[in-house]
Amino acid sequence: MESHKRILGILYIVSGVLQTIILSLVAAFIGSLFPFIASEVDPKAEQILMLVGKFIPIFVWSLILVVAVPCIIGGVAILNKKKWALTLLLIMGCLKLFSFPIGTALGIYTIWVYSEDNKFKSAA
Repeated sequence: MESHKRILGILYIVSGVLQTIILSLVAAFIGSLFPFIASEVDPKAEQILMLVGKFIPIFVWSLILVVAVPCIIGGVAILNKKKWALTLLLIMGCLKLFSFPIGTALGIYTIWVYSEDNKFKSAA
């Protein structure tokens, strides 16, 4: 079971880092695209687009803080054998179930590791 926890930790660290990189690139792309779009519309719509353009990076960074950072923290914690790490990864795995196909597979694997770990604890 320890080897599955190690694999799970590595997968969550990789997943969190990739999410951070991809979401950062998306935020940078959208942030650089909005001024060009705003310059092509009328002045009233330009003000609205610039306002929306300021909130999109905030939304993306909030998403990184809520989804990617806990994955990295949970992955590092489970590699360091913290008791609470598997519970955090179970919560993140349930959230990842909606991210088809890779997140779904990771979420199912997380639930399986959690249930097997609890099965071994109750048998002991």
